[in-house]
Amino acid sequence: MARRLLVIDDEKDMCDLLQIALERAGHQVIATTSAKAALELVAQEDIDVVLTDLGMAEMSGIAVCERVLGTQPDIPVVVVTGQNTMDSVVAALRAGAYDFITKPVDTELLKISVERAISHRRLHEEVKRLRLNSGGESSHDLLGQSLAMRRVHDLISRVATSDASVLVHGETGTGKELIARALHGASNRKAGPFVAINCAAVPQTLIESELFGHSRGAFTDAKAERTGLFLQATGGTLFLDEIAELPIEMQPKLLRALQERKVRPVGSNTEVPFDVRLVTATNRDLEYEVFQKRFREDLFYRVNVVTIEVPPLRERPGDVLLLAQHFLKRFAGVAGKPMTAISETAAEKLVNYEWPGNVRELENCIERGVALGRFDQLTVEDLPQKVRGYRAPSFVVSADDTTEVVVMEEVERRYIMRVLGLVGGNKSQAAQLLGFDRRTLYRKLARYEAEAHREAAKFETQGKAEA
Repeated sequence: MARRLLVIDDEKDMCDLLQIALERAGHQVIATTSAKAALELVAQEDIDVVLTDLGMAEMSGIAVCERVLGTQPDIPVVVVTGQNTMDSVVAALRAGAYDFITKPVDTELLKISVERAISHRRLHEEVKRLRLNSGGESSHDLLGQSLAMRRVHDLISRVATSDASVLVHGETGTGKELIARALHGASNRKAGPFVAINCAAVPQTLIESELFGHSRGAFTDAKAERTGLFLQATGGTLFLDEIAELPIEMQPKLLRALQERKVRPVGSNTEVPFDVRLVTATNRDLEYEVFQKRFREDLFYRVNVVTIEVPPLRERPGDVLLLAQHFLKRFAGVAGKPMTAISETAAEKLVNYEWPGNVRELENCIERGVALGRFDQLTVEDLPQKVRGYRAPSFVVSADDTTEVVVMEEVERRYIMRVLGLVGGNKSQAAQLLGFDRRTLYRKLARYEAEAHREAAKFETQGKAEA
């Protein structure tokens, strides 16, 4: 069956060339030189694949990609670019592009890319059909079509049926517990319990009792026997959130329990076997915590059999509108409001904002917008001021900047932090780019952290003296 393709390029000759090549390959092709007209066609027509030029005057191909995936996340977008640079490729993939092709276009590579995109679309359609026929929902509610999120979905599907321990790493608000629940829901243990605990939220004196349980009279307030979370989760999944906050004196006890697959409740002389799949999460770099002697190396290797990196929202802007539309539908339904869309200007503000609070911040933003909204669509006025007035920072470290003179060590520090930011905080990747081994990078970061604490203490002392 022929598939319908939409070609967008503001150069008429290129538009015609792509249309002819794809029609010869047996596809139905709609071609347009207007990006805005193309977005209207996506909303009105049944389109299987979108091919868009990257550098267009009316609207960039990145913006087209974000807008298409924000409303039609199942449509693969192939970006055609004459900007054959790593920055343009990374920008396209982060926006959610399925593939990219460089100019001058090789028609054979074009056909291969389109066929792959069509196969990808067919796979999504088949998954939807199976879900509808089974009357079930998705095994996990993780939205995102960006390359980073496709990698997360792939890792979940590959490791879910294993009992290997999984460490979920990501910034606050990225949805680490959702990942853990997704793993549980796709596993052979999904009929068993999913038990979660935030290690940072439990007092140090109670964490052992929470995890392992206690017998009656084990301590002053132990008036009855208590079953620990390891035993409560038997047959299912135990999720230890913020594992880096686990007290250092508790870590060897957890390690022994994981090695022996048994726990000894506080105050008891009997060890009780358990059967759980362990998933842990942290927003810290555990390797760095090991280097700083704040986390045991043997425990690190026990909980870190497989690592799933959850990307921050700023690294997948192509998913912002998809998530925003999802939250809009949910909150509008709860509030009983007829809000069904996001205005074009509001959409631009949402995509351009950096989202330091990640998905959680976006969710709160949309909930606020629904609460304040007065129309059938979310407008700019419904967004928080920090989102409405956001301007991307422009910070450049340059040896030619004569407005600021700093020592070489400060230039190095800024450059290291800039590289860390570019790779999303991945210290192994940053060390490779910087030409350091990881321990050298860790030592430098430890020194910067110590210096920052000294500066903070100095200012606090000065403040008290002045007061």
